[in-house]
Amino acid sequence: MTGTTPAARASSSTVLRRLGRRRQEDPGQLPRLSPLWTFVAWLVTLAFFAPVAWMVLTSFHQESDAATNPPSPFAPLSLAQYKLLLGRDITPFLLNSAMASVFSTLLVLALALPAAYALSIKPVRKWTDVMFFFLSTKFLPLIAALLPIYMIVKDLGMLDNIWTLVVLYTAMNLPIAVWMMRSFLAEVPREILEAAEVDGAGLPTVLLRIVAPVAMPGIAATSLICFIFSWNEFMFAVNLTATQASTAPVFLVGFITNEGLFLARLCAAATLVSLPVLIAGFAAQDKLVRGLSLGAVK
Repeated sequence: MTGTTPAARASSSTVLRRLGRRRQEDPGQLPRLSPLWTFVAWLVTLAFFAPVAWMVLTSFHQESDAATNPPSPFAPLSLAQYKLLLGRDITPFLLNSAMASVFSTLLVLALALPAAYALSIKPVRKWTDVMFFFLSTKFLPLIAALLPIYMIVKDLGMLDNIWTLVVLYTAMNLPIAVWMMRSFLAEVPREILEAAEVDGAGLPTVLLRIVAPVAMPGIAATSLICFIFSWNEFMFAVNLTATQASTAPVFLVGFITNEGLFLARLCAAATLVSLPVLIAGFAAQDKLVRGLSLGAVK
C-alpha cells in the first residue's frame, strides 16, 4: 500500500474544502424556517390580507349591516350591492382603464427595453448620471405638474381623451421600468450576445429574439407593476376626463356621498375593480416571482 505525498494530501484537502464551500453556497439547498418564524410569517400574511377579506365580506352585506358599529361580520349575505352596481353600467369605466393600462404598458416596454439595453449591456458613458436623471423625474409630485399639464392638454383639445391618459401613464411609469429593466438585463450572459453579433444579428433582432426571451421574467414583472400603477392612477383621470374617458377609480368616487349609506356599495365596486389586477397577477405569478428575484442569488 503506497503512501500519499504531502502535495497530494494538500491537493485533496483543497478539493474537499472547495466542495464543502460549494455545498454551503448552493442556492438550491434553502435553509428551513423554524416553526416560530413560520407562524410569524403567517401572521404577517393574514394581517395584510385581512383588510381585503373584510372589503369582500362587506360587499355582500346590506348597507344597514355594513354601517353598524362595531361591525357585524355574521350579518346576512346578499348580492343586492352587486346587482345595483351592474345596473350603473361599470363596463365603460373598466374598458377605459384596461385600454389606458394595456397600451401605456406596451409603450413603456417598447421604450424601456432599448434604454435598459444601452445602460446595462452596452453601457453609455456616465450611465449612472443617466439613471439618476430618470429617477429625478419621480421627485416632482404629480400635483405640482397638474396645472401645466391641464393647460397643455386643454390647448391641444385632448381633454376627456383616453390617449391623453396613455401618454401620461407612459411618462409616469417609464423611469421605474428603465430602473427595473436595467437590473434584469444586466444578468443576461454576454456570451449569447457576442455569438449573435458574430452571426450578424442586428440590434432589433438581438432585442426581440435574444434579450427579450432571456429576460422574460423581468419583463413580466416590470409590465405587471406598470399595469398596476396605471390601473390605480386617480389624479390625472379625475382631473383630465369627464364622461367618455373616465376610468375605474373615478367610478369608485361616485359612490361617496354626503347623505345616506354607501359603504357596502363602495366595497362591492372596489372588489370588482380589483379583480382584473388580481387575475393578471395570478396568471403571471411564476414569472413575477422569478423576475423580482432575478439576480438575488449569484
